[in-house]
Amino acid sequence: MLSTTVLILAGLGAGALNAVAGGGTFLSFPALVWIGVPPVMANATATLAALPGYIGSALAFRRDIRTGEGPGLRAILAVAVLGGFLGAALLLVTPQEVFSGVVPWLLLFATAAFAAGPLLVKRLMRRGGGLSRGPALALLLAVAIYGGYFNGGLGIMLLAAFGVVGLSDLHAMNGLKNLVSAILSLVSVTTYAAAGLIDWERAVILGLACAAGGYLGAKAARRITNMAALRVFITLVGLCMAAAFFAL
Repeated sequence: MLSTTVLILAGLGAGALNAVAGGGTFLSFPALVWIGVPPVMANATATLAALPGYIGSALAFRRDIRTGEGPGLRAILAVAVLGGFLGAALLLVTPQEVFSGVVPWLLLFATAAFAAGPLLVKRLMRRGGGLSRGPALALLLAVAIYGGYFNGGLGIMLLAAFGVVGLSDLHAMNGLKNLVSAILSLVSVTTYAAAGLIDWERAVILGLACAAGGYLGAKAARRITNMAALRVFITLVGLCMAAAFFAL
């Protein structure tokens, strides 16, 4: 009963955070580990729970999805598929004890990316220009592999990468971010499932709670006036979670 309550609360919080500002992984992944799910399986299960939110966001932004200058949409989506698979495959061959040691660093990195992301994106958008096709696709592939391996901080890393690539329309960047996140997560989750890494019972509970939290969060987002304070709060949550895993 306690485990179910923890998952519901974490799912509601994660879904709401993802709908408003991102950072839901800082709640869903630690909650799964706390109730006894092995870290590798917890990572795979948390990614599955976040997938419906990615798909819903991609559909909501479908009219804004365009690439402008830089790699075309087909090339970006192909890179998302490849990166999602490679990242998931890398997770499959990572020993449980090694991943457990890497987790606090991944959480710390994701927290830093979340905290610095908006400023970085603004600077990149002001700079203009962009990488040529080859380096641009290589950068996007690296981010997609990261997303297939560990989902935390993926959204803000994609936005930063799109800024480096040369995109400047924030709505288009958000639309593309949601589409790429959905596709690479779908590929990685399929790979995890084939390898038996999904805790389906907990995934259903967490996924439903995330969906409900996302709906409530989307409604609450219109009433939030201090996004900076919310971002500071989420960053503190991420730092606390990273510190907790370092202490284990």
